[in-house]
Amino acid sequence: MTSPKSPRKRISAGWYVAGFLIAMITAAAAILLVWPQLLGWQRELPFTQIISFRLVMLIGVGVALIAGLALILVSRQTRALFGGMTVVLLVTALSLGGLLLSRGYNASVPPTGAADAVRVLTWNTLGNEPGSPTIAQLAIDYDVDVLMLPETTEDMGMEIAGLLREAGKPMWVLSHSGAPGYRAAETTLLVSAELGEYEVTEALGDTSVLATVVAVPKNGEGPTLVAAHPVAPVPEQMSHWRDDLTWLSTVCTGDAIVAGDFNATLDHLVGLEDSSVSGAVLGGCRDAALDAGSAALGTWTSGRPPALVPAIDHVMYTPTWKVTGFEVITREDRSGSDHRPVFAELTRA
Repeated sequence: MTSPKSPRKRISAGWYVAGFLIAMITAAAAILLVWPQLLGWQRELPFTQIISFRLVMLIGVGVALIAGLALILVSRQTRALFGGMTVVLLVTALSLGGLLLSRGYNASVPPTGAADAVRVLTWNTLGNEPGSPTIAQLAIDYDVDVLMLPETTEDMGMEIAGLLREAGKPMWVLSHSGAPGYRAAETTLLVSAELGEYEVTEALGDTSVLATVVAVPKNGEGPTLVAAHPVAPVPEQMSHWRDDLTWLSTVCTGDAIVAGDFNATLDHLVGLEDSSVSGAVLGGCRDAALDAGSAALGTWTSGRPPALVPAIDHVMYTPTWKVTGFEVITREDRSGSDHRPVFAELTRA
């Protein structure tokens, strides 16, 4: 005759209380570090820097999730203590993964080559580092109509234009400097002569530290072109960076193409969109990478896997346009700049 099994010892309620507190702390940390935009802190230190690296963040959450799963298998007590935390980590990982997948990893969307399309290339050249032959050849290979070059001097722009003219692609050269003599503060815009003559306007304002070029067609026919370069969100420049992004949102209206080194990911721009414009991410502008399903591919720092680094270089446009071609270009990763060029083909919507 066998003796009856002893009843399982009940776990003290204290384990569950402690587990609940751990889960709440984990949820609070997830909101602060992963989704600070829920509190409007996406443009505040240190959250601005942390949310720039979404895939790295996902990997970290994944490691913590695996640790949590291992802990809950140890005993009933550890399951009570860490079960809620593990659920929070699982939800966080799924949310991050879903966000990255929704933004997309398309390597490129081949351009249509339509005659009426406007092909835009933006590249922060780190103070002319790739050199005019490299930049001009890239513009030729992508049949570019608009070339937006932060950290590029007017002299370099003239050299590029000369090479393009020899290749049968004459360009207007428009430049502006935030600090004369400092290459990184200068931005140059090249516009195909086929789009008509453009001129720089200061009527719409400018970024606060580094130069942004705002150009309008002299005959009034065509989009406003904005070669943008907000300052980087380093601690001493945070207020200027926020002001720059807010100002950029004001020029993303009407008929406009805005491109350059924004020093901001899509997460940083939350709250600066015009909610009345479908799909807008900054003012009334949509983002070419997002619309092309390539917004999870990073542009800085070049030479590192695009999936691991932040996408801070953008081509944006108002709803008068749509994206019909896109690429984050990796072939120039060893050309001297720490940014990747970004190409977009836009056609009238």
